[in-house]
Amino acid sequence: MLQEQATSSLPSSSERSSSSAPQMEVKEGMESDEEIRRVPEFGFELAGPSTSGQEAGSATGADQAQSAAQAGQRRRGKSPADKEHKRLKRLLRNRVSAQQARERKKAYLNDLEAKLKDLETKNSELEERISTLQKENNMLRQILKNTTVSRRESSSSANGGAE
Repeated sequence: MLQEQATSSLPSSSERSSSSAPQMEVKEGMESDEEIRRVPEFGFELAGPSTSGQEAGSATGADQAQSAAQAGQRRRGKSPADKEHKRLKRLLRNRVSAQQARERKKAYLNDLEAKLKDLETKNSELEERISTLQKENNMLRQILKNTTVSRRESSSSANGGAE
């Protein structure tokens, strides 16, 4: 019975959202993120002496019996119901925490993939620009080489004709 209550507050696999973005509207039959992360409180009755004989008496008598039962529990240790309740709460917290960690990891990976795509695009643009600039540089070097060769020829023919 306790496990049924504990697992009923967890989302089923069809209710879990694969998106890391928070959903603004909650669809019918689906729990909000806040409801999923909330750890339910179970109404456990304390194991102790029965107060059924005191029910006919005053309310203070019932309070005294309950506080006496609690004091007795403190001395003896925790009841199995309390231990089970704590265990279930811990399990639920762990499940919620694990789900949050998975969502954070997925968001982080999506962010890294987007950055990778941007950097690959930028890298290819820069490689293209490098190639263009190298071609332009080689072309300018060739023009410079041709210009200096033609000047030397014209100066040497002018010097050779004067001699």
